[in-house]
Amino acid sequence: MAKFDKVAVLAKIGQTGMVPVFYHKDAEIAKKVVKACYDGGVRAFEFTNRGDFAHEVFEEVVKFAAKECPELALGVGSVVDPATAALYIQLGACFVVGPLFNPEISKICNRRLVPYTPGCGSVSEVGAAQETGCDLCKIFPGDVLGPKLVKGLMAPMPWSKLMVTGGVSPDEENLTAWIKAGVYCVGMGSKLFPKDVIAAENWQAITDKCVEALGYIAKARG
Repeated sequence: MAKFDKVAVLAKIGQTGMVPVFYHKDAEIAKKVVKACYDGGVRAFEFTNRGDFAHEVFEEVVKFAAKECPELALGVGSVVDPATAALYIQLGACFVVGPLFNPEISKICNRRLVPYTPGCGSVSEVGAAQETGCDLCKIFPGDVLGPKLVKGLMAPMPWSKLMVTGGVSPDEENLTAWIKAGVYCVGMGSKLFPKDVIAAENWQAITDKCVEALGYIAKARG
């Protein structure tokens, strides 16, 4: 069962404005990355369902986070079908994210009051997702669609909560452009976790980068 309900999860995502996106087949490395982000101020973290037995790694990380990161909402990403969503919800996922919109996933998530953030590439897709109860929609891929889509969508649909993923980097110019366009939050993966940093197990560098990125987001909002 999810540790935090829908309202609490959306609040955590909104307060910080950033959701790190990460996957590693080694549960111990995943734990270290999650803790490093948590120490840097992150309060919502997306573990992507990308490798074989990813759900087994997720299960270990959820148990670890419950003790070491008590205020963290841990969710799952790269979910494209309802069966996978149900599996991860059973393992304690606090939110479900996907690269596409599947209304059948909305039913699974709504039944358990778990936020579902589907990937949308147009204004119509965002509207369709909102109809099924998706409070937070993902603009993906962000590097293709750009801040102008967000700004254009928010004009006639100002109630929309949007997360952008893809092409987001932890530098001030990039983050400011997305925040000023009107996103509720950003999702950030590879740019936040360079392979050489992971290989060197330089967890402090990840913590520092999270602090820096969250600072840029807070400044842009201010």
